[in-house]
Amino acid sequence: MKKTLFFSLLCIITFTGCVNGKVQTIDNIKSGIATALTAKAKYSAFAEQARTEGHVAIAKLFDAASKAEDIHASNHETVLSTFKEKMDEFKPVFQVKTTAENLQNAIEGTTNEVDSLFPLFIKDATSKKLKKETISSLTWALEAEKAHKKLFTEALEALKTNKESTLPLNYLVCPICGETYDKTKASSNCIICNASRDIFLDLK
Repeated sequence: MKKTLFFSLLCIITFTGCVNGKVQTIDNIKSGIATALTAKAKYSAFAEQARTEGHVAIAKLFDAASKAEDIHASNHETVLSTFKEKMDEFKPVFQVKTTAENLQNAIEGTTNEVDSLFPLFIKDATSKKLKKETISSLTWALEAEKAHKKLFTEALEALKTNKESTLPLNYLVCPICGETYDKTKASSNCIICNASRDIFLDLK
């Protein structure tokens, strides 16, 4: 009787742990989608604001980053579908301020993603030995956000020092992982997912 009760409790605990683990993973993926969709919309709005202020190079950077976020969202949604789940109804919320403030906002957002959000999601996915596609989607987003943070930081510094003429005017975005490149410095293959430069999106 005691053994039967013990094994029954063990089964319940194990099952509950599996369910809770799956729920956490799904929540993480949904959070990744929400983050990417918010950034996509936010960067698009920031690009328009930059153009209004006459900051053409910075507007193009935001355009490229917005496209990259669209790719991240799509990748995460594909992963979510493998769990037979769909994204909850979601409306991005953000504020558009001056271009300098918008760049600072973008830097803070990418810093959070690089330092906290995606490392935690990747740790969770790795510990549960999830499919390669899940870990790849999260890892690609993390690595691309590192590039975005660097580009946003350089753009803000150029804006503050009146050196916007040194910023790129043409970006390439990898359609597989969302990595974003200064066209003049892009390699023949994506440094994150190894996709050929031939398929990169040219955002003129």
